[in-house]
Amino acid sequence: MAALISNPIAPCRRIKLNVGGKFFETTLSTLQSAGPDSLLAALSNRAAYTPIFIDRDPEIFSVLLSLLRSNRLPSAALRRFSIQELAEEALYYGVESRLRSASLPSPLHGIDAAIVDTIRPASDAVPSTFSAGEDGSLWIAHGGQISIYDSYLSYSTAVRTHLDDITSICRVWPEIAAVGSESSSGLHIYDLSSGHYTGSVHWTDQDDPRIYKARVCAIANSPDSVFVSFDCPHRENSVLVIDKSTLQVSSELTRQSGSAAKNTFPGKLTWLPETGLVIGSAVTCGAFGYSGYIRIWDPRNKEVVWETNEPGSGRSSRFGDSFADVGVDIDDSILFKICSKSGDLAMADIRKLGDDPWVYMEDTNPSMREASYGGNEVHLHCYKRQVFVGKDGGLEVWSRLNERGGWSEQRGDSENGRDEMSLKRNYVDKVEMGERGLIKRIEGGGERLFVSRENVEGIEVWESSNHSAIISVSS
Repeated sequence: MAALISNPIAPCRRIKLNVGGKFFETTLSTLQSAGPDSLLAALSNRAAYTPIFIDRDPEIFSVLLSLLRSNRLPSAALRRFSIQELAEEALYYGVESRLRSASLPSPLHGIDAAIVDTIRPASDAVPSTFSAGEDGSLWIAHGGQISIYDSYLSYSTAVRTHLDDITSICRVWPEIAAVGSESSSGLHIYDLSSGHYTGSVHWTDQDDPRIYKARVCAIANSPDSVFVSFDCPHRENSVLVIDKSTLQVSSELTRQSGSAAKNTFPGKLTWLPETGLVIGSAVTCGAFGYSGYIRIWDPRNKEVVWETNEPGSGRSSRFGDSFADVGVDIDDSILFKICSKSGDLAMADIRKLGDDPWVYMEDTNPSMREASYGGNEVHLHCYKRQVFVGKDGGLEVWSRLNERGGWSEQRGDSENGRDEMSLKRNYVDKVEMGERGLIKRIEGGGERLFVSRENVEGIEVWESSNHSAIISVSS
């Protein structure tokens, strides 16, 4: 199977292969670089005076051979073949780890990110929500199904749940999903590797008849617990702490009546690894504009350690410009909000919170200072020390990193008496509201950013590339 031309142990010894009728010639060292357990390494150790015949696709083999030679994929490979096609052949030859490493996206930088793909489930293709994994994999909820895509974004399978629709989804373990629905009560656990239903958790209280048909509004995950925001038809709401080992409620973090804006259910929950705190936020919009709260709990004693309500008492330097959305940078313990009227972005160090802890970002990009804000729909997501802001149909990124990789601050009194932070704002994507639809959700996973739009099929996949077709307004 191999042409023995010279010293059989010499790494430069030539090996001839016949793959699907096409002849290849390479070296012993190239084939052995595939790894000792690979098919290619095994074949390279077999002496033969005629080329080894492998009954596989020669065009894809050419790509994988180039990968072994240079440790990167040819630039045209992903235009000619899908990742799934490459992955299937790589698995056959035993070089899937090399392919995975070479096909990983470049580090995500919002200013040079572009849409590289749109993932569309086969049925009910308008997603209701989705979850991105640390490896860049994707779970898409559509109707009552969850379609699963691996780190290559190749379709794996779909799991049908007992729900008519799924509006909340969270990864509680790598293959275990916690899901909830606005049309059905309870939190439901599914093993997506087998498609099996594992169990449910409901918020009930025999002493309070108002607590019934409690629906899930938000989910957050920690190594030991799942934090779930529930809301009842009579506007009673709570945040429960669920023990992951038993799937039983271990404590009730808060309970309140949602008749007032400051007591409505948290629509976002975030667990902060550095401190173990849970951050919840709620936003409502009515005839008089936006209102809401940010509340931080310590699950160990169930106490509120900090909260703010907007519109506030007037002490804030931005009184009347309530936030439209809130995000948390869990890497640096920074809280961000985006103002509903001005569209301005502000941050607060979670370790130094007070009555008015907000530092408003001063835009250092002169091309963006006159950027208008339509005020229709805003979504904020923090990922990899960047803040992505979806305003109507457009996507912006705020980023400026110091030498240590954290946020660079410039504090001091400005003309209007507030502290400011100097960061650069850039368009990732500048589109009119009607061109591709309003942004509904933004989430990062691996080196990718995923975006869904209202009533639009599929999830957009954004990655960074040196050759991205970006819309840049950098000075």
